[in-house]
Parts: sequence; C-alpha cells; structure tokens
Amino acid sequence: MADQFYMTQKGYEEAVKQLDYLTKVKRAEIVERIQEARSHGDLSENAEYDAARNEQAANEGEIAELDYKIKNAVIISENEDTSTVHIGSKVLVYDEELEEEATYTIMGTTEVDAMRNIISNESPVGAALLRHKKGDTVVVKAPDGEYKLKILKIE
Repeated sequence: MADQFYMTQKGYEEAVKQLDYLTKVKRAEIVERIQEARSHGDLSENAEYDAARNEQAANEGEIAELDYKIKNAVIISENEDTSTVHIGSKVLVYDEELEEEATYTIMGTTEVDAMRNIISNESPVGAALLRHKKGDTVVVKAPDGEYKLKILKIE
C-alpha cells in the first residue's frame, strides 16, 4: 500500500502550486543554465556546468517526491473538535523537566514549519500527542531519550 500524506486543503493547494513552479519554471531555468555552461566549451573542467547538473538532479528529486506526496494525499477537513488532539490541532503543553510551556500545531509532513512550531503528526512529539486529551501526560520517545509533556490546552 502506498504511503499516505495528510494535508489540509490549503497545504494541498500549496504543494500543487510548488510542483507546478518546479516543473514549469525552475526546470526551464536550470536547462537554460546547462545550455549556457555547455556553450563555454570543455565540460570536464566547467564548474558552472557541474553546478547546474547537480541543481537539476536535486530539482528532479524534489519534483518526484512532491508528485508522490500529492498523488497519495489525504485531505483532512477542518475539525472544530477540541476534546482530543488530532491533525490540525494547536496544543499547549508543559514540559516539567525544562519547566516551560510550548505550543505546537500538529499537521501532515508536507506542512511542517519548525520555525513556527508546526510539527508533523509523524514526529516524536506529534505522534505522542495524537488522540490524547487535555490534562493527559504523554511520553515522547525522541532519538535522544524519553521525556514527558502535559497537555494544558487544545484548540
């Protein structure tokens, strides 16, 4: 069975838009740079050519990955239920060990933004919080060890 990638409608539309940009605009720009670099002659010592080819490979990899995620997307609907944590929930937690609060928004893997505390449902914190209620203490199994978070609020 293919992987499933959970996305909001907005996240899905942004992924489609990004795929369109990568295939129609960026791909053409890279091809132009490769042609320009080829016109400079000897390809064996042409750093411009090598860089453009490497960028082309990276772009094609990104296109393939994004295309796969879009084809296997599961669109999640807006859910007003705040009784348990689900994809789309904004969760205020308290870390007793660090004695601090943090707010996380749980989203699918394609909509992650670590700078804004938008985390994946597949991340250690996201996976630990899913399906739990306000007041629950969850154990996060992180690569560097386990720690506990208490759910203070679900929006």
